[in-house]
Amino acid sequence: MKIAQVAPLIESVPPKLYGGTERVVSWITEGLVNRGHDVTLFASGDSTTRAKLVPIVPRGLRLEEKFLLDIVGFHFMMFEQIIQCSEQFDVLHFHSDYWHLPYLRLMQTPALTTSHARLDYVPLAAIYREVPAFPISSISDAQRKPIPWLNWQGTVYHGLPPDLYRLNENPQDYILFLGRLCDEKRPDRAIEIARQAKIPLKIAAKVDPADRSYFQDHIEPMLKGDYVEFLGEVDDKQKQDLIGNALALVHPVEFPEPFGIVMIESMACGTPVVAFRTGSIPEVVDEGVTGFVVDDIASAAEALKKVQKLSRRRIRSVFERRFTSARMANDYLAIYERLIMSNKEEALAMAK
Repeated sequence: MKIAQVAPLIESVPPKLYGGTERVVSWITEGLVNRGHDVTLFASGDSTTRAKLVPIVPRGLRLEEKFLLDIVGFHFMMFEQIIQCSEQFDVLHFHSDYWHLPYLRLMQTPALTTSHARLDYVPLAAIYREVPAFPISSISDAQRKPIPWLNWQGTVYHGLPPDLYRLNENPQDYILFLGRLCDEKRPDRAIEIARQAKIPLKIAAKVDPADRSYFQDHIEPMLKGDYVEFLGEVDDKQKQDLIGNALALVHPVEFPEPFGIVMIESMACGTPVVAFRTGSIPEVVDEGVTGFVVDDIASAAEALKKVQKLSRRRIRSVFERRFTSARMANDYLAIYERLIMSNKEEALAMAK
């Protein structure tokens, strides 16, 4: 099958540091290549892949401050290029939010859009009502709830390569917050949980320019005192030790989490997850097996007393069954095949 993967241009594929969507696009792309498919990746020029790379910009736009004035324009340029070559592919797979949707009317090739973002922002329903027929896939069932009437083709949970992280059955005495320091991720809750549980907390997280005021006003003052160590942004090599050595990952978000890659990264290391009950979290965390789903800071602190009773080997086995890149690639291939068949049937019906 000839497949085009269309990535956002914000980060490289995979990203050098933080970048969830681009990381998933990489895992999908390499998983499809592993299965012998002819894959083309439209992405930034500093991306690394065994697929054919079509570089749209020299490097991820987050690293090019002069480009940030017109991120959307570079994506439109990419979509124009795809229109010119779309007939070369059996299927197109877009990961570029909703920006590409108007362009789909200009292409005959079957196309799937995966939404990687939360869908509860008020303007999104109005935007999607203009293009409700285009096939779209979700990354959790919960993600669909704000706009259930879209042309959903299925839910495909994220998956990562099984050799990216290894099982660690001998953790150290700390818990971990990993991600981005912003108000919806609630690092302040993580700090309060650590202090209530009297367990040291390591915070490994980036601070985007848009979140710097939040960090300086709300989080930085909380870093003074016991039980908290701020490490800043980390790369994949550092993640193995940080996650694998943690007693548990705390994921105290309060927004409707569409998926939460950090949770399956934790499971890959055998590290339990303690996460707040919102969005996808009850779908991803197997209660009492891979971690605990909680409703407040007190119950999170209480759950940390039980995490050492969980089998880290069993957590790893659940990851291998539910959240590998191979499983994810197979799920997407099933959707591609349905779309291609449906497109052929429509073409035959129109020919009659």
